[in-house]
Amino acid sequence: MSISEYKNRTPNLALAKKLQIANGMITAAVLILVILMQRIQIPLPEGINFRFLPPIYSSLNAAAAVLLVAALVMIKRGNPVAHRNFINAAMICSIVFLLGYVVYHVTEPATKFGGSGIWRGIYFGLLISHIILAAISLPFILTTWIYSFTNQFEKHRRFARWVFPIWLYVAVSGPVCYLMLRPYYSA
Repeated sequence: MSISEYKNRTPNLALAKKLQIANGMITAAVLILVILMQRIQIPLPEGINFRFLPPIYSSLNAAAAVLLVAALVMIKRGNPVAHRNFINAAMICSIVFLLGYVVYHVTEPATKFGGSGIWRGIYFGLLISHIILAAISLPFILTTWIYSFTNQFEKHRRFARWVFPIWLYVAVSGPVCYLMLRPYYSA
């Protein structure tokens, strides 16, 4: 399907309204979950742990970054179907990342960064910007997706121009933070 065929599809404003309500509920639930996971520690039976999760969920975040770049390439080449498929795959990676991240952080003690000097400043600057942009971007990522899904392509394009680089930064900075923190994880 060509871009012009995509652009000629009729917008579904009724569905968009329902999805925006769901967007608000999902965003609120995720923010509450992330806040609560800092205060909740679920003890696991002896011998069971989720210490294997950080490299997995970090890889999912990196995969989302690669998929986002592929999506950008596809839309620049005029292939909206491939673009949509890559974006949907990036969203799935991000959702599974979030699930793994939450499971790890509610079952394992927090890992502290042990570096010093300039590396400490770089790590915390990256981490703080990553956390803030991840929290702020979620409802806008979903809104951008909703605009596309409901055939509101002009709105989708306007949002995507500034949401895409933020999502990409979050998807790249997360794995970089993991790599910087990796030496301090317990075995």
